[in-house]
Amino acid sequence: MTRIQTSTTCAIAGGGPAGIMLGLLLARAGVDVTVLEKHADFLRDFRGDTVHPSTLQLLRELDLLDDLDALPHRDVRQIGIGTADRRFLRVSLADIPGPHKRIALIPQWDFLTMLTGSAARYPGFRLLMSSEVHGLVEEDGSVRGVRYRDADGEHELRAVLTVAADGRRSTLREAAGLAPLDLGAPMDVLWLRMPRVATDPEGLAGRVGGGGFTAAIDRGDYWQIAYLVPKGSYREIRERGIERLQASITGLLPFLADRITALDGWDKVAFLEVGMDRLPRWSVPGMLCVGDAAHTMSPVGGVGINLAVQDAVAAANLLADPLYRAQSDPDRFTRTLNPALVDRVQRRRELPTRGVQLIQRVIQRQVIARALGGDPAPPRAVTALTSSRAWGATLGRVLMYGITPEHVRTPAR
Repeated sequence: MTRIQTSTTCAIAGGGPAGIMLGLLLARAGVDVTVLEKHADFLRDFRGDTVHPSTLQLLRELDLLDDLDALPHRDVRQIGIGTADRRFLRVSLADIPGPHKRIALIPQWDFLTMLTGSAARYPGFRLLMSSEVHGLVEEDGSVRGVRYRDADGEHELRAVLTVAADGRRSTLREAAGLAPLDLGAPMDVLWLRMPRVATDPEGLAGRVGGGGFTAAIDRGDYWQIAYLVPKGSYREIRERGIERLQASITGLLPFLADRITALDGWDKVAFLEVGMDRLPRWSVPGMLCVGDAAHTMSPVGGVGINLAVQDAVAAANLLADPLYRAQSDPDRFTRTLNPALVDRVQRRRELPTRGVQLIQRVIQRQVIARALGGDPAPPRAVTALTSSRAWGATLGRVLMYGITPEHVRTPAR
């Protein structure tokens, strides 16, 4: 089979938050970068859409915050988990140090479209849609690029550095022989939509009770609902019938009772298998993993896209200048970018990743697993901590900004 051969300085597999943000920052710094996305567009439902203060700050540093605010979105200023009559976890963003006191709820496809529009202003940025990466180009023990296919056939894209930002089931991670450590999760998630009316609550509505746990995300004219179920129970829940699911949801979110019949079949329910893992090693010579490819996060706290963006900023800060200099090397496609330098990305980002995953595991074990087992109240020690305003501010600071927040250090060339 004939392969069409091309080249770039940095090849990024995956057009999610990590891949697009990294592509934007590298192109802004004068690096030739190609982002490959296997889908034809970004319009895939039930993806994370909680843009945290850490990401809002980065957008401000890139002069893109006004662009985001111009898009339809909802701002959330408090996060809480509770039963019908009591909250046992509450975080007020007003108590969190930092300039941004909100979470912006914005569909991820709008967020990514905004970022790609900004990146497209730089001549070194190239985005290939409907381009499925399926393998690595390897020579002399190093990764030299990727193999992908599109409507025109098979292609080989050579690169100084290849970045795997292709998600929790990363094709490139597997091709490089990198295996994640499974950290486990007690739940899976059923995603669905329900109509929203003007008299409904706004923002995030979370509720625990009756062996169930749900969160409703305000998308303006509809609710995106995450209904948590015990790990491995999806088949059994389906066998009980859609009416049982309707009753469970309205028991937790009674304001939906007048329209719950809109959920009239399982074709309106999407199943998400929840996992949490991280790679012991994020890179091999010539290739780096970031975002979900390096660490799959639990949905707890909605931190996934924000940690992925932080990875991208750290990678750009550390690697943009070496990649820019490599462009003048005529032998760049036969030389390997210093692996010790690439490894610094993991050293920079591993502590915040481990720290947030630890918090997620505690909440999963002490709150979610107990709720799904029929006990809506967490242990008293947890309740005592979470009811403290100071503790809530500390937890909120970690989840909203991260343990080591990144800032844009790359030049604009």
